[in-house]
Amino acid sequence: MELEFEKYEATGNDFIVVRVDSPTALTKEQAMALCDRHFGIGADGVLLLSPVDPARGERGRARMTVLNADGSRPEMCGNGLRCAALALTGDQRPTDDFVVETDAGPRACILRRTGADRAQVTTDLGRAEAQGEVTHPLGAGAATFTRVSMGNPHAIVFREPISDAELDVLGPSLSASIVGGTNVEVASVVGPGRLDLAVWERGVGRTLACGTGAAATAAAAVALGLAPAEAPIEVRLPGGALELVVSKERRVTLTGPARRVFRGRLPL
Repeated sequence: MELEFEKYEATGNDFIVVRVDSPTALTKEQAMALCDRHFGIGADGVLLLSPVDPARGERGRARMTVLNADGSRPEMCGNGLRCAALALTGDQRPTDDFVVETDAGPRACILRRTGADRAQVTTDLGRAEAQGEVTHPLGAGAATFTRVSMGNPHAIVFREPISDAELDVLGPSLSASIVGGTNVEVASVVGPGRLDLAVWERGVGRTLACGTGAAATAAAAVALGLAPAEAPIEVRLPGGALELVVSKERRVTLTGPARRVFRGRLPL
């Protein structure tokens, strides 16, 4: 069997995009092999684009199913959604506006092409749901993390930056302490409506960017009075900057880039 694929990235978060007939077309082991950066294509995850199922109440142009680099299936991926939107837009369409079905529900996308293989995409990531707080060891002491769901779980702390090595210890430790695991974000307020963010993703590890992580962090910042509601919030990640707006009802929209890197095929 030969697999046709496209490789995309969104602020450094990279994905293998495959068009399939079913959300279960690839196994966990196949996804892990494809994402392997030494023996496969290499990616943070695989995005499976399949037809929607109206019988299940699904709507929109297609369904996006995410498989992480470890083969696990998260509920949502904000950067992946922008890549999926670009993949689902015809090459000759300068703008597009449609809905993508996800495991977290339907998500609206507005796309403006900025080049042959790239676009700026605004996505409605839904309502941020507060899930309380959790205290966890950090460095020589402990820190209180704000838990927020964007359809997938996040634990956010606002403090001075920590090193990559510290985040590589904190992420899996905090995730393992929560049933079902969690993504972990360490954020710093660097100015009015400006945040710096480092992310450890459940099922992937430390990544250059996380769209839902940026959304959850922006929502937590608004709730804590660290950033304004109904106004642009710039979240700067190692892979680049994203623009978030959090409404008074805690709905979050995200605007950022997506780019197709290459197409290919390989035996599966």
